[in-house]
Amino acid sequence: MNVREAVPALPPRFFARPAEVVAPELLGCLLLKRQPDGALLAGVIVETEAYCQSEPACHGHRRRSPSNDTLFGEPGRFYVYLTYGVYHCVNVVTGRRDWANGVLLRAAALPGEPERTAAGPGLLARRFGLDRGHDGLLAAPASGLWLAPRPPELAAEAGEAGVLQTQRIGVSQGQELPWRWYLRASRSVSRRARGDRTPRLDGLAAVLASTVGTFDGSRTP
Repeated sequence: MNVREAVPALPPRFFARPAEVVAPELLGCLLLKRQPDGALLAGVIVETEAYCQSEPACHGHRRRSPSNDTLFGEPGRFYVYLTYGVYHCVNVVTGRRDWANGVLLRAAALPGEPERTAAGPGLLARRFGLDRGHDGLLAAPASGLWLAPRPPELAAEAGEAGVLQTQRIGVSQGQELPWRWYLRASRSVSRRARGDRTPRLDGLAAVLASTVGTFDGSRTP
């Protein structure tokens, strides 16, 4: 990807599908944030989890409230919540209105930065400077925070053979659902499934350096 090109956003229709369909398709896509100086902070999503109102681990399973209202709203908005009173978690709303459905962005890899910089939901939110103030924000360039399509160069790494599907982690209910996905070649995954060894070398590092690099903020998408 030419770093001086505009970076398009995933279209609204992409998110208007069930979370368990959207989650694996977000692997390899880009999370982008426009910085105050105009530069773009970019990370490649390497781990996701799906949540749905029909299962007990979802925030909207029991009821709709002011704190989780965004999760019931328009697909393609960010739902940001605080967990344990300390860490923020960033989700994107999926599915349809009035039905709690969303994908948790569990980990991202940032080109040129330590591999564990955003290796977990709280670390991802911290690195991108996201908190409850970003809850309800539309994932679009105009808002300064959005999700962009997977660069073609990442197609192989994000293909079926390069993705591991496993159970969710950090939840006390609904653990039997295999609704977590991650890129096996990445060392930025928050926690690997039992028996899946961490690669000695990050298989995405060279690809990220050549395709994402450091974005030039001189042009606004």
